[in-house]
Amino acid sequence: MSRAHSTGSIPIEPKQLAAVVAHLADRKKGVDIRVYDVAEHLKVADYFVLISGTSRPHVKALYDEVHVRLKALGELHSKAEGADLGWWVLLDYVDVVVHILQPEAREYYALDALYRECPQVDLSNVELPAGLDAPLRMAE
Repeated sequence: MSRAHSTGSIPIEPKQLAAVVAHLADRKKGVDIRVYDVAEHLKVADYFVLISGTSRPHVKALYDEVHVRLKALGELHSKAEGADLGWWVLLDYVDVVVHILQPEAREYYALDALYRECPQVDLSNVELPAGLDAPLRMAE
């Protein structure tokens, strides 16, 4: 299955995409960021990224950062689920699924326990794409 991306852009490899999401979330002060390799356990994606935001506005800010920065890199997701409520936002990039949750939602749904059989990914050696931290161009 292939991810949608902007015309002319080169798709980012799934592991690198997961690393970009984790980097962006960390930069926006996301909490308890974990990346699970779910490829062997689930056939719907290769990686799940779990991020906690400390409040509804923080969850929305994390969503905005990931959405806008990845879109600028040419990566598109299907319709975001839960973005209006800010309780649990789900972004599906096909190979990488991003969950941004308030701590209470993360505890209630116990996603970490659900994926405990899946290995956590060490992203320390994954190279991030050029231009990731470049200022975004605003429409005039």
